[in-house]
Amino acid sequence: MDAAIECVDLIKTFPGKPPVEAVRGLSLSIKRGECFGILGPNGAGKTTTLEILEGLQTPTSGTVRILGKTWESHAPWLREKTGISLQETKLSEELTVLETVRLFSSFYQDSADPNDVIAQVSLESKARSLIGKLSGGQKQRVALACALVGKPELLFLDEPTTGLDPQSRRQVWELVQNYQDKGGTVLITTHYMDEAEKLCGSLAIVDQGKIIAEGSPAQLIKSHAGQTRIEVDFDTPPGSNWIETGLELSQMENLDPNHFVLHSSSLIESLPKVLEAAKKSGKTIQAIRTHQPTLEDVFVALTGRHLRDEGASS
Repeated sequence: MDAAIECVDLIKTFPGKPPVEAVRGLSLSIKRGECFGILGPNGAGKTTTLEILEGLQTPTSGTVRILGKTWESHAPWLREKTGISLQETKLSEELTVLETVRLFSSFYQDSADPNDVIAQVSLESKARSLIGKLSGGQKQRVALACALVGKPELLFLDEPTTGLDPQSRRQVWELVQNYQDKGGTVLITTHYMDEAEKLCGSLAIVDQGKIIAEGSPAQLIKSHAGQTRIEVDFDTPPGSNWIETGLELSQMENLDPNHFVLHSSSLIESLPKVLEAAKKSGKTIQAIRTHQPTLEDVFVALTGRHLRDEGASS
């Protein structure tokens, strides 16, 4: 099966004093039918990369093939085959939802029925409501309807749930999953780790215009996020020798006389042994907590920055 998106040694430099290298030799290969995520802090180059792949910007150098074709040679055909939802879509607030989706459907030779697409995004009851009267989450679903009405093979989503409430975010997730279930390919950028884990089969973490890690969420966590943390709090100090050796624990931190942090490659195997060792110490456990490695941990390990903190600061 050929790739939906291929780019090799992508470079984008913006003029200035000094020039700004937004993308620095980035290469990607995204299979048809998958949801691929690009993660990175603001300024990492992910939106510029997306705009080049969407045909909205021209790369300084490098090659791009979308659905096996190039924007230079097949732009009209590619416009028919791709759907785009930008970070923020400004729609006419004086048009109704149905009028808006009908307008976008007129841009395509082979489009879906606007009413069907409106039902697909669960906005039937708002079909005759003005865009200006909708909530933020409803407007975002209208934007997705406009991206879907052309029956695209490839869907670009640039931070589609930023600023939405949890319920609206999950509605967008369902739309993306339903689209993918029907064979569509999705390229998404996001600042939300739970979103990336929920939707994406593969991910690339981008920083300073380069890919610094790539793989499935599980692969990235296993390779970069370290081990499971087991935190144990005692009522009184048990002494540093309370735990036996040989529990597959890489190290133990004694943060204070009553508080210990242990690192393990297998929570299922280690936790019962930790509990048994604590029992033998003759001391009472006040609390025990575990922390499984996450994509957030991967990002911190690779860049030293929290994704959400970076995104919230701009």
